[in-house]
Amino acid sequence: MDAEAIQQLLVGSGLRCTPQRYAVMALLAEDNRHPTAAEIFEAVNRLDPRSSRATTYNNLRDLVQAGLVREVAIEGRAARYDATGMRHHHFICDKCGNVEDIDWYEVPKPASVSLDKRIVRECEVIFRGLCSKCAPRRTSR
Repeated sequence: MDAEAIQQLLVGSGLRCTPQRYAVMALLAEDNRHPTAAEIFEAVNRLDPRSSRATTYNNLRDLVQAGLVREVAIEGRAARYDATGMRHHHFICDKCGNVEDIDWYEVPKPASVSLDKRIVRECEVIFRGLCSKCAPRRTSR
């Protein structure tokens, strides 16, 4: 995603395009590793040492609220962040914590009876298990 596209994305979502917010969004648009907030802060701070931890975390919160970034919660570990782009699900490795994208497919909504008065905005599937690097190797006979 080029600089102009990132600026238009931010402004189109009602956010000011500050240098710090731009840096966070640009990093996430290029990084498909699903970095943590601390990793994002470190990367942004290497580019602009004036950027504070609080500013980075506040920008992440704003980007999530605007729907430009998704927060992927992992029990017992730091949340990871993902620039939404194409819709997709996630696979989280129980051993190393790696987060991988899984192709999107529609998930049926529950029957309205079970939802009561709840309104479903979105449904995402998170697969959990062992990634290809952590899964035990099978020997062929």
